Amino acid sequence: MTMDSAPPRHTGQGGTGHAAGAAGTAAVRRTVTAIHPPRGSRAGQARPLVRQRRDRRRHGALPLLAADALAVVLTTAAVPGPALPREAAVPLAVLLALLHAQAGLYRPRLAPSALLELPALAARSAALWCGAAAVAAAVEPRRAFGWWALLAAACLQTALVCAGRGFVIRLRRRSARRRPASALVVGPGAGAAAVAAALHGHPEYGLRPVGLADTAAGPGGDGAMPVLATHEDIRRAVIQNSVRAAVFTRPPEADEHTASLVRLFHDHGCRLWLADPAGTAKVTGMRVAQPADQLWGYAVQPLLPRPARQLERWVKRGLDSGLALCALLAAAPLMGLCALAVRVSDGPGVIFRQERVGLYGRPFTLLKFRTLRADEHESATRWTVAGDHRMSPVGSFLRKSSLDELPQLWNVVRGDMSLVGPRPERPFFVAKFSSVHPGYEARHRMPVGITGLAQINGLRGDTSIEDRARFDNHYIDTWSLWQDLWILARTAASFFRFRLGGS
Repeated sequence: MTMDSAPPRHTGQGGTGHAAGAAGTAAVRRTVTAIHPPRGSRAGQARPLVRQRRDRRRHGALPLLAADALAVVLTTAAVPGPALPREAAVPLAVLLALLHAQAGLYRPRLAPSALLELPALAARSAALWCGAAAVAAAVEPRRAFGWWALLAAACLQTALVCAGRGFVIRLRRRSARRRPASALVVGPGAGAAAVAAALHGHPEYGLRPVGLADTAAGPGGDGAMPVLATHEDIRRAVIQNSVRAAVFTRPPEADEHTASLVRLFHDHGCRLWLADPAGTAKVTGMRVAQPADQLWGYAVQPLLPRPARQLERWVKRGLDSGLALCALLAAAPLMGLCALAVRVSDGPGVIFRQERVGLYGRPFTLLKFRTLRADEHESATRWTVAGDHRMSPVGSFLRKSSLDELPQLWNVVRGDMSLVGPRPERPFFVAKFSSVHPGYEARHRMPVGITGLAQINGLRGDTSIEDRARFDNHYIDTWSLWQDLWILARTAASFFRFRLGGS
């Protein structure tokens, strides 16, 4: 599976029509370095299928976590009145980190400010020490806090946290000026040029624009700021310029070709941002996400992949492994009967193995009970075998009942698949559908599954690929553990020919 096959080029240049965009374009023409030309045959190599390690040197949360933890330790040691035990600093630091994470205080930002965060920092410091005082009074009354001691602890920690974060931000800003990361600005016309000019004129944001990516424009540029119009050109620019960030000037889902670039940037470890050069939020009255961030007056926010919470991913993996192992043990007698029926009816070779495409485009070997004998080329490139006269009654029954998919439980235990997720497809069809349906390739953001949202809505077998991709991407965008359990329940109900209410 690749994204190297470029979509058809479209003529015409969109834009916001702002006068600032024209000035920004002129500024960019004068000073910005052009993208290097292809370097030999290596430029044409296919992009890596496995997602690369993301560069977090500048925007990582670890320095902020360390500053917050240090503030808690110093406050615990200096709190007036009956001293807290030293070991109390550890749970307090963990609780403060959770409170700050819930408020989005560890999210990447282009223009962070500790003083702008002061109200949120003060509120969470007060909540932390009020909770600590309540627990201390309940566990050991002699350590109860007085009102003045509680106020002093909250104020001291607020000051220390704010000072520590300010120091970290100052170091990051200095590092950003010295070693800016290469970036591509993605969007049409003057709006993208204005954002690129703002980035080039203000190195404190830490991003150095090296090109404009506009899949709706013709190729070219003036030699100072090239316009990249195809996926292949954009991929080559990302590799040759070590691009570490992409700034979108409108939501990626606004255009199907722009949306398909998200996967390309994500695979190469780029951090994604969404700027608002047209001032859409101001015109419509929509509120900007908090804590607010800006790029030279343009509202900007990070684009985070879903699911972005690693803890929930681990829980999903643990749930998959546990349920799949239990299901394997419970279904062992039934699987034995299926294997025996296939052996008696169709001869040797009970298990059918086929290459499929999984998470981030990685291939794996999918296991099924064999329902039809076919050569390797036919099994890899033939879309459906429904109604094939070569299929025995046993094979037909296994396919209609979905019992032929029981061996995939072992794929789940191995980690190749999940219980719930987009259905895996063969490499031949992944390449074909990705070139026709731009949203199809985005399905591989999530581990593939035995069942999924598309399947419980009847989209299995020879059904619309566009509809299936839309359901799969909606599942990924709204993913939760509860939704996984709901899909499993619907799958079990349909297996027993019993439909639960609602859809």
